[in-house]
Amino acid sequence: MKKLVSGIIDFRKNVRPSYRETFARLALGQSPDTLFVACSDSRVAPNVFASTDPGDMFVIRNVGNIIPPCGGVDGKSAADESEAAAIEFAVLNLKVSDVVICGHSDCGAMHALLKGRENVPYPNLKAWLRHGDNALKAYQRHQAIPSSLAAHNRLSQLNVLQQVENLRSYPMIQQKIDAGTLRIHAWWFELDNAAVHCFDSQAGQFVEIDESRAVKIIDPKGLCCGEVPPHFLDA
Repeated sequence: MKKLVSGIIDFRKNVRPSYRETFARLALGQSPDTLFVACSDSRVAPNVFASTDPGDMFVIRNVGNIIPPCGGVDGKSAADESEAAAIEFAVLNLKVSDVVICGHSDCGAMHALLKGRENVPYPNLKAWLRHGDNALKAYQRHQAIPSSLAAHNRLSQLNVLQQVENLRSYPMIQQKIDAGTLRIHAWWFELDNAAVHCFDSQAGQFVEIDESRAVKIIDPKGLCCGEVPPHFLDA
């Protein structure tokens, strides 16, 4: 807390003057082009590794970077409405053109799923992590495939892909995708070396975002790096 408050004072004295114009403009409204879904983990800082400014991203953060699936044809969430409400606002009101779901290495939620959700001692967390059960099933199906990743990191990547599937379960999302006005990207942040990876649909795996892949991500034509083919987890 001491560092947090000291940081506010430093911002007030040394940073705020250069941001006055930016925040004065943002006070009139926001127009981010990306909805960014990340884990609540304190080590994951999208504004740092993506070098973004205030107003660039509309952000959802929760334990495990999870999107509860749609509960039915009415478009309502199958769980708490918070994530669905943020998605609705970002897609329908702010009209973002891209959604990024970003997982990360050494995720505590993935460790908990591997150890058994029934062993989680906190009732709300135990219930919340049920939205990772399908990712765990996918991990169990893929166990026979060789991988250099630790089990929890492999599950973390599969969980990102599962949350992409969950997001697609909302009719408004699929309609936007079909209309070509919305793209969904699967990213993964590796804490050890602060590397950001995107899902390469052709390679069928996550690869580090370098200059050449950045060009593909930005290119609006076709299936780009970061996007996931529908039902990839079933392949």
